[in-house]
Amino acid sequence: MSQYQYDTCLLFLGIGLFLLVATMIGQILKFRCKSPNSVIDNLNTRINAWWVMVGIIGVAFWFGQLAVIFLFFVISGVALREFLILTPINRYDYFVLIFAFGIALPMQYILVAYAWYGLFSIFIPVYAFLLLAIFATISTRNFLERIADVQWGLMITVYCISCVPALLVLNIENYQGRNLLLIAYLVLIVQLSDVLQYVFGKLFGKHKISPNISPSKTIEGFIGGILSASFIGACMCWITPFTFLQSGLISLMITLLGFFGGLVMSAIKRDRGVKDWGRLIDGHGGILDRFDSICFAAPIFFHVVRYFWVE
Repeated sequence: MSQYQYDTCLLFLGIGLFLLVATMIGQILKFRCKSPNSVIDNLNTRINAWWVMVGIIGVAFWFGQLAVIFLFFVISGVALREFLILTPINRYDYFVLIFAFGIALPMQYILVAYAWYGLFSIFIPVYAFLLLAIFATISTRNFLERIADVQWGLMITVYCISCVPALLVLNIENYQGRNLLLIAYLVLIVQLSDVLQYVFGKLFGKHKISPNISPSKTIEGFIGGILSASFIGACMCWITPFTFLQSGLISLMITLLGFFGGLVMSAIKRDRGVKDWGRLIDGHGGILDRFDSICFAAPIFFHVVRYFWVE
């Protein structure tokens, strides 16, 4: 067994043990609570959904890089649909949507698969943005709002999420063949931060950060979740090319970005008058409800690693 395989097995074993403990705690709480409790039921539903999501990611890791790229391609497609389904669409947007789903989405992931950094890093924010505007000129009715919705959707759900599998193309010295672990590191730290912010907020939260946008987020939850997730990230330096201190600082960076990303995506939901992006994941809402934090953390993490760790 190679070092990469050993580290991957150890990582997923740790995640499995964590979920097993969480499942046992959830079931004990449910058993001890005589009457139905919405909080406990929601907790157990979320834990069950995490088992499924970790299983899907684990299978993709097992089949290798192309499977991981394809998985995130599907995630981006579903996320883009969730984003645009909340956008008023009319018959003049037909060509715009064909371009977004039929050309921009697959082309971005083809460029990632071919490791064509010079093009996949600018394809959507430059070429796709300009072409979308041209296609949208079939009508001037609400032109700016219509095109901005699709451009923003592509940027968040396709470009930003594609930066996660793009980590696979980075040629990091003394880290060849282990880049999948960087994806696991990014996703795990950002998601742990979300969970820990929720836990600290429920236990100690008194002062709301942004009650009009995200009433459940508190200052206590923010501080506790960010610091604890950053410390865990520092301790996970063994699966990265970073030192303990570097891993802690990078974890702090991506948890902060994840928090503000979640806040921005919540603002969009409030603007559209919805609570969740969808209902695909039981207990979690839609794909974007799980990837809202990663959307903002992924591109910055990718470029920081590329700039400082790739020759």
